[in-house]
Amino acid sequence: MRLHTLQREQFVPRPRDEVFAFFSRPENLPRLTPPALRFRILTPPPLDMMPGALIDYTLRTFGFTVRWTTLIAACDPPARFVDVQLRGPYAFWHHAHEFVAAEGGTRIIDRVTYALPLGPLGQLAHALLVRRALRRIFDYRRAAVDRLFPPHPLPD
Repeated sequence: MRLHTLQREQFVPRPRDEVFAFFSRPENLPRLTPPALRFRILTPPPLDMMPGALIDYTLRTFGFTVRWTTLIAACDPPARFVDVQLRGPYAFWHHAHEFVAAEGGTRIIDRVTYALPLGPLGQLAHALLVRRALRRIFDYRRAAVDRLFPPHPLPD
């Protein structure tokens, strides 16, 4: 199994506690996911971010609706949490979300380690489709975070 890594960093002009609180609420995931993926959480609320929590959802990728089950493997508020795929399209998926206090806000570091199924066919799919698709998803997420957390709070 060949592992791949995608790492992204982003500065958010808000305190770490606030940023962590937003990202650790699964109900906010649809706001960070491209609409074309038709992301839908199946697990009924409340969804508590704690080690051992399971979150079931569906999304549409490459023309197929996929059911995904995520396990919260670690949670250390407000510094980090880790989710791993128990069921889904990847042979392996480990996503570490880190939140580092920085001057004037918070630096978010996302590190995804993943592997595709199907051996050489999966590697070809990675080269042709998957790597680019994941980058687009994280580009969308970056833009969504910028909209949700502008440099100066918008008036009510």
